[in-house]
Amino acid sequence: MERVDGPDDPRVADYLRLRDPEARRDGRVFIVEGRVALERILTAGIPLRSVLLTPVRAEQLADTLRGVDTRILVADRGVLAATAGFDVHRGVLAVATRPGPVPVADVLALGDRWLVTEATADHENLGSLFRNAAGLGLSGALLDDRTADPYYRRCVRVSLGWSAALPHARVGGLETGLTGLSVAGVRTVALCPHRGRPVDEAAADGSLDGRVALVVGAEGPGLEESTIAAADDVVRIPMAGTADSLNVATALAVVATFAAARRDWS
Repeated sequence: MERVDGPDDPRVADYLRLRDPEARRDGRVFIVEGRVALERILTAGIPLRSVLLTPVRAEQLADTLRGVDTRILVADRGVLAATAGFDVHRGVLAVATRPGPVPVADVLALGDRWLVTEATADHENLGSLFRNAAGLGLSGALLDDRTADPYYRRCVRVSLGWSAALPHARVGGLETGLTGLSVAGVRTVALCPHRGRPVDEAAADGSLDGRVALVVGAEGPGLEESTIAAADDVVRIPMAGTADSLNVATALAVVATFAAARRDWS
C-alpha cells in the first residue's frame, strides 16, 4: 500500500474533481465508489488501474485486496475529499478498466430473461434498474442509444457495481430492436402504467415465461408509442387509490418478481 498526502499527487490524477463534468476523463476507465461496488467489480474479474482508500477501509479490505494486481493508495478522508471534490464518506474509490462493446447476440446467449431500456437517462434510475435486474435473476440488459452510460460513477454506485458486472449491450433504436428480439425468439413485454393487461394476469397465462425481455422507458414520459406497438405484449401494475405509477426501477422489480415466482425463483 502506498501513502498519498495531497490531491496534487500524480498517482490520484484519475480521481480529481469527480463531480466536475468539465474535468478530463480517460474514456478507457470508469470510477467505482463504495466497498460493495468494488467487491462486485473484483468478483466480475474487471481489471483495476488503482484503488484509493481511507486508512480504516484499507485495513478492512486488506484480505479482499491481497493478491489483486493493482496499485493500492491510502489517504486520509480529508485528502479524499480534496481530491474527489466531495466527502467520500464510504472511504472507497477505484479506477477500473471499461470493458469493450458486447454484441447483442452474446447477451442473448447468456440466459432467458433480460431488461431492455429506452431513453433511461437518469443515472440513479438506471443503476437501480441494474441492481433489481441482477437481484431478480435477469440475465443481462439491452440499452437503446438514448439510455445513459451504465459506467457513470453514480450509476455504478447506486447499482452496487451491477451496471458494470451484469452483461449488457447497446441495441440501437427499439422500434427495430424489438423486432430483432422477436426474430431471435425473445418475447418482448412493454411495461406501461396505464395500458395493457394487469401483470398478475399476464403471469398467470404464461406471458412472462420462456425467453422474455421486460421493456422500460424513461421516468415520466415512459415508452415511445412506436416501441409499445413493436412489443409482443403490454402489461401494467394496477395502482391503488389515486396513485399514478411506480418508479421505473420499482416497476421492473414488481414485474420481474412475478416472472421469477413463476419459475420458482430460478
